[in-house]
Amino acid sequence: MMKQADRIKIPEKIPQKADSCLSCGILITGKKRRYCSVDCRQGLRTKLNMHTGLLKALNAKYASFYFTDLLIIMDLLPYGAKSLFSFIYPRSAGNSPGYDFTQMATLLGNLWWDERKKTNKKYLASRQVLNFAEKSQGSAHSIKPLELKIPMIKGKSFIQLNLKKSDLESCEYQKIIKNVFRKEAKKHHPDMGGDPAMFRKIHKAYEELINWAENPTFINRRGFPDRWFYNGDQNRWVQPIPEYVSDIG
Repeated sequence: MMKQADRIKIPEKIPQKADSCLSCGILITGKKRRYCSVDCRQGLRTKLNMHTGLLKALNAKYASFYFTDLLIIMDLLPYGAKSLFSFIYPRSAGNSPGYDFTQMATLLGNLWWDERKKTNKKYLASRQVLNFAEKSQGSAHSIKPLELKIPMIKGKSFIQLNLKKSDLESCEYQKIIKNVFRKEAKKHHPDMGGDPAMFRKIHKAYEELINWAENPTFINRRGFPDRWFYNGDQNRWVQPIPEYVSDIG
């Protein structure tokens, strides 16, 4: 059973390693990627989702998971709470963050069930588990998710016009598309000595984006760029979102 003295105080600032896998933390070399492999990413998601029962028992509205070389951290915000609860657990040598999360979740789950059997009260069992977290006053906003609006359009169109999907978050996306097209068209127009094939690709990309702009559609994703996110309404974990996001408040 976890003891009160076993808690580890969370550092004020969690250092983030650049170019490291967001699932296991190993250094990624070469082409810029966020994960060392698809299997690694899916493996951590599976381990996180195996323990959503614990988060439901703790009445979690939101939670996030992240790690350093020394610690794993799960921040949790229960429904109706104004304070953030942080569960911190030491990394074990030679094991993955997913393995360590499983150990922590199992420990907390056993603690919950021990108290549940003792008192026959679920709320007392949840309170007992939350007592082993670091409680941060006034920091609940830090776990509110960010929202990412992803335009539902082929990525190749953005590449042809040197656009980023984040450029279309502006309410003036039609103007942005037209300005970028004019710039690229001048460089590649056959009358200006450009490549006809490239110009056709640019023009096709422009038409696709303009057609999208007449009836824009987006995919909305919530989460954080640097950590895994749990939404209590959906009862599942999602991987970190790309970095161009806006706060939903």
